[in-house]
Amino acid sequence: MSVAQQTAATSGRTVPRHKRPLQITLAIVVVGALKYGTLILLSGFFILPWVWMISTSLKNPQELVVWPPIWIPHPIRWDNYIAAFQQAAFSQYLGNTLVVTVPSVIGAVASNALAAYGFARVRWPGREIVFAIVLATMILPGFVTFIPLYVLFRKINWVNTYLPLIVPTFLGSPFFIFLLRQFLMGLPVEISDAARVDGASEFGIFTRIVLPLARPALAVVALFQFIGSWNDYFGPLIYLNDKALYTISLGIANMQSSYGFSNFAWIMAATCMSVVPIIVLFFFAQRTFIEGIALTGLKG
Repeated sequence: MSVAQQTAATSGRTVPRHKRPLQITLAIVVVGALKYGTLILLSGFFILPWVWMISTSLKNPQELVVWPPIWIPHPIRWDNYIAAFQQAAFSQYLGNTLVVTVPSVIGAVASNALAAYGFARVRWPGREIVFAIVLATMILPGFVTFIPLYVLFRKINWVNTYLPLIVPTFLGSPFFIFLLRQFLMGLPVEISDAARVDGASEFGIFTRIVLPLARPALAVVALFQFIGSWNDYFGPLIYLNDKALYTISLGIANMQSSYGFSNFAWIMAATCMSVVPIIVLFFFAQRTFIEGIALTGLKG
């Protein structure tokens, strides 16, 4: 065999088997490092505003105007949170928000679960047509209905009260009805049929059998409604005129107009405190929330 033939034969050889696992391992490590490095880099863009908000809430007035910005305040002003809670009426805004949010969550869970059960588990003429009409209402932007709703609530003297923010949640939401219906349609029909054979009423089947099984989906609805009511700004802005009735989102906006940049640390402290309940709620309900989203998507 000539030298050229030996070279060609050598270049055509495959990698020995004992070296393959090492190369595969190195490739997996490199791909993993690139993937997680990219994720960490991208997550920094989302975390940066939070870091700036917390840092600003702990600064004194002189550090607010320094350029480049100071990320670690010195000294740390924890009293900004006390001042925001006491002098900026944050406790009042917090109580008002709870008055709106808690009934809204109850209304959203109760009304949407009942409507979804009717669309998913009860057979009646025209069910699919009515459900299609309900879904079609999602096309209409919510801001379009604000003017007629405001006129209606004003005529019945509900303006400057919490009723316009609470009562509509007891009337159902197309998105929540669709979400719960998709989940309920995945539950075995035999369970309901067996309960009917045993003499259970339709409402008894709904409350004693279906609702416990639909707990993950109900948790999703409750969390979405809680976040929506807690962060709602446009609704309170339209319907509430008395500052004593302001919710957190409207109260923080009022703080910005009242204090301006001079007490900007108070505003950031109030903002930090306003997001704590949402973070705590999501932390404790995270497992149920993810389970509800996954099951709803798979069983649609």
